[in-house]
Amino acid sequence: MSVPPPKVIGMTTAASAKARKPEARKPEALKPGVRGPEHRLSADDARRLALRAQGLLGAPDRRAGTRGVLRRLGAVQLDTISVLARSHELVPYARLGAVGRGTVEAAYWSGDHAFEYWSHAACILPVEEWPLFAFRRRAFQARGHRWHIMEDAERSCAAVRDRLKAEGPLTATELGGAKNGGEWYDWSETKIAVEWLLDTGEVVCTRRRGWKRVYDLAERAVPDALFHDDLDDAACIRRLVAQAGAAMGVATRADLADYHRLKGEQVDTVIDETGLVPVEVAGWSKPAWADPAALAEQPRGRHRTTLLSPFDSLVWDRPRTERIFGFTHRLEAYVPKDKRIHGYFAMPLLAGGRLLGRVDPARDGSTLVARQVSLDGPKAVAPMAQALREAAEWVGCNAVRIERCDDAKLAAALITALE
Repeated sequence: MSVPPPKVIGMTTAASAKARKPEARKPEALKPGVRGPEHRLSADDARRLALRAQGLLGAPDRRAGTRGVLRRLGAVQLDTISVLARSHELVPYARLGAVGRGTVEAAYWSGDHAFEYWSHAACILPVEEWPLFAFRRRAFQARGHRWHIMEDAERSCAAVRDRLKAEGPLTATELGGAKNGGEWYDWSETKIAVEWLLDTGEVVCTRRRGWKRVYDLAERAVPDALFHDDLDDAACIRRLVAQAGAAMGVATRADLADYHRLKGEQVDTVIDETGLVPVEVAGWSKPAWADPAALAEQPRGRHRTTLLSPFDSLVWDRPRTERIFGFTHRLEAYVPKDKRIHGYFAMPLLAGGRLLGRVDPARDGSTLVARQVSLDGPKAVAPMAQALREAAEWVGCNAVRIERCDDAKLAAALITALE
């Protein structure tokens, strides 16, 4: 489907912040007892390893589809914001291209292929990872009930268990109501109870309906072999660190911890047992580890040109994004409007294995609106035009409109490229 030439309405220019280039520093010494680096990588080597591991370099596995993307990444973050689409839809789109949005949703929420739990944040996770989060479920149990002190916690939990057992999967509304009528966080006793049971693993969310969690008993929803695969805390953490290393290609201790929100000390206790290989990366000030499978293959192939969700696992860790790409990225959705630099939901532009700009998109009927565009020089113009056209077609828009750009000459070039 071709996209007609964009209309320009009220376009203005605005100053943008320049991405800070990370300074090259002498690598920090390894801690006593930790193996020294077995490989030395250039900064470009590390960048390509990261892109390949994340499924953004080389031919996409279209046969495996969205479920293949989920298994490769190990976690896809959820968020309520929907601009072009919700973030969990944008993640497979960035890697596979214009896969149907209904197909994406079905891949996540049908059958017993995935579940939702606390990883990097609230994430969709491959069901194979259910045993790996036993350590977190136990930690919730040891900590005690959620932030509200329920008047009769056990009674509320028992009522939820009984309803789910008798009636099957239900939303919080169907269980009796999610809110007390106040602010969004003014949860009902039922909502607190079912979320507590989700935290501790008695209940699981394997799909959403109208963006509402649908809860079911874990013993019924999780495949039996996985439900009874009891791992101790050390085994859980070791396997999560190994999975994070494979999903990132090459990573520092802080990177490995951040992927599934572990503590640095937890990474330290298992790193030598994960199979990850110590490496030294030029310009990185901290020790790093790489996935041996990633090191064994030459990361080559076609680079994807696409817009990334701010919650995409390639860029969700700001220090890592700046270290690898020299690109300062910040979600400004919760920043006061007059203090935003790049816009409400600025999506980084990935092209040629680099982050070359960003756009804050919106939709106006059948028009994709680029409310604010920032480009890293003339080389970013053609990729941005391509990414905007593809995104417009994917969400069913037949026109692109540029409203604001940080450089008048680049704006004119972008409009020409879109035409």
